[in-house]
Amino acid sequence: MKIYSMTATFGKLEHQTLELKPGLNIIEAPNEWGKSTWCAFLVAMLYGIDTKARSTQTALAEKERYAPWSGALMEGKMELCWNGRDITIERRTKGRLLLGEFRAYETESGLDVPELTASNCGMELLGVERSVFLRAGFLRMSDLPVTQDDALRRRLNNLVTTGDESGAGEKLAQTLKDLKNKCRSSRGGLLPQAEAERNKLEEQLHTLQDLNTQAQHLKDRQQELEKWIEKLENHKVALQFAQAKEETQHIQEAMALHNTAQEQLKAQTKRCSNLPSAEEAERTRTGLQRLHNESMSLQMEQQMLPGAPTQPACLKCFEGVRADAAISQAKADTAEALENQKKKKSQKTILAVGIVLLTLAILAAAGGFLLTEMKLPLLIAGGGCAALGLALLLLGSVQKKKAAAAIAGLCAKYETEEIARWLILAEEFAQGQAAFEQELFAHQEMMAEFMQRREKLLAQLQELTGGEAIGVCLEKWDAVAKEWKILADMQRDFQRTQSQIAALQAMAKDVPAPTQPDELTQTLPETDALLNNAAFEQKQNQMRLGQYQGQADALGQESVLRQKLKQVRARIEKLEETYQALEIAQQALSTATNELQRRFAPRISKRAQELFEKLTDGRYRKVALTEDLSVHTGTEEENTLRPSLWRSDGTVDQLYLALRLAVAEELTPDAPLVLDDAMVRFDDKRLAVALDILEEMADNKQVILFTCQSREKKLQGDAQ
Repeated sequence: MKIYSMTATFGKLEHQTLELKPGLNIIEAPNEWGKSTWCAFLVAMLYGIDTKARSTQTALAEKERYAPWSGALMEGKMELCWNGRDITIERRTKGRLLLGEFRAYETESGLDVPELTASNCGMELLGVERSVFLRAGFLRMSDLPVTQDDALRRRLNNLVTTGDESGAGEKLAQTLKDLKNKCRSSRGGLLPQAEAERNKLEEQLHTLQDLNTQAQHLKDRQQELEKWIEKLENHKVALQFAQAKEETQHIQEAMALHNTAQEQLKAQTKRCSNLPSAEEAERTRTGLQRLHNESMSLQMEQQMLPGAPTQPACLKCFEGVRADAAISQAKADTAEALENQKKKKSQKTILAVGIVLLTLAILAAAGGFLLTEMKLPLLIAGGGCAALGLALLLLGSVQKKKAAAAIAGLCAKYETEEIARWLILAEEFAQGQAAFEQELFAHQEMMAEFMQRREKLLAQLQELTGGEAIGVCLEKWDAVAKEWKILADMQRDFQRTQSQIAALQAMAKDVPAPTQPDELTQTLPETDALLNNAAFEQKQNQMRLGQYQGQADALGQESVLRQKLKQVRARIEKLEETYQALEIAQQALSTATNELQRRFAPRISKRAQELFEKLTDGRYRKVALTEDLSVHTGTEEENTLRPSLWRSDGTVDQLYLALRLAVAEELTPDAPLVLDDAMVRFDDKRLAVALDILEEMADNKQVILFTCQSREKKLQGDAQ
């Protein structure tokens, strides 16, 4: 198969076209250009999109990863050559099925190619399943190492079991397997089907017997219910007849009560006709009660009223004195006391001078005795000083006592010797007197307002009571209201008896007596409930009988079912014999397959060794492929083959490229070989060799090499 072009609306690709040619195609493009997207598109066009796959935390499902970025529907077209025919393949999105609408037609004529369908397109064009193509003919840098895959293993086993690619051994094994599956498969084998049919028939017979038994039980129960319902209905008639008699008695009793209520109503109406109206009585009672409550409230309020304020305590000197006069008096007394204090201080000076003069008189007298020639003058001077000193002492003492007495009197008046406090005491008295007068005024206003309300209340009481005691008036009006209430109650009783008689007469029925003896004791509600339950059970049983009959009819006749069961058991015995024969044949083929399996590894190893030796310029000439498809290599100098983990990353890439190319030659000879950045870690020399190998392979199959480097095209140009 050769691809001419691909046109895609897929992921980042929006109606973009990629032209290809036979042979080797080197497509150089930078990262994020869409190389991997084209690779995924090629696989999707051949094998479709798995719409059941779900995204995980580490990987996106293809349907989400390659949804068109523009929001358009996913679609694509591929033009190719297959078996000498130019064919166009188209896939479009249909509803929620991505790329679900498929068409394959001849490019020139437009005629459909019926052998290609959406499900078999890749298998028919390439000859391999999707997984084989992805692992053998589709190489990425990330998945160069070959790993086991069921489809790939089957393809390789064809080579092992037959020695070529015809697949005869696998077909034979598959035929035996299919025959065994046809005999015994969990989903659709003949044996499971026959066993299921046998089990079904046995279950049908068992079910049919159960249905017949249950149906008979229901029929017996229906007969019991019919007899029970007949007894209940007779008991109900008896209860209704007794109830009708009781209702007639109730009507007669109600008529007697009605007549009595009518006579009492007439008498009470006559008594009330001479009384004030009910509205007036209620209005007056309400007013009296309100005024009585207000009177009680006023009495309680009067008891709780505070008393008149008392005159605050004060000094005797302030009793009967106005506040301003007390302050003026204190100021005058303070000034007088201060003046007397000054006088006391001045008298002390006079006394000191008198003492000094007496001292001089004494000294003069002493000098006169000592100085005889000066005796007379000194005695005269001494006598004058003594007389003057005594006079000053006498005057100072009298004045001092007088001032002290005045100060003591004032201190006694204010009851303190601190002169500075006299004015403070007077001011405190003035403040206390002012507060007292204010409280007294407020108290007088409060009492006036209270007395005003009291007088108003008394006037209203006088107006309503006419001078009678309020308790007497209340009792009188209570009696009037009580009479009117009795009248209203009698009117309601009279109307109630009328309604009761009408209701009883409306409910009264003419019920016939029961025709059979009644032995039941249930009440009427209990009887109705039992009848409803019995009727409901009858209906349910009838429905179940119909269901059982329908199920029994659906199961068929018992004799027919037993005949079918006998035939199925005979078929099961024959199929078990066939299955044992197939199992023996399969074991024989498996033995042959195991014997030939040893020939598989050398064939792939030989071709891989040739390619690997060429890629490494002859350095590695030994390659071995084990049974689990792991690869061991060795140089000419190494005595032991080592796993690929011993080699460099570049060498490992070349080793697995060689193996994958060998596998691709064997398994996908008709499929294009697609490489996506598969030789990034090759050095220039080994890359050139790899390109030569790809050029050789391109003679037989189309090779598409995507790369983000310019080395491949440059080396290709140099080679040409």
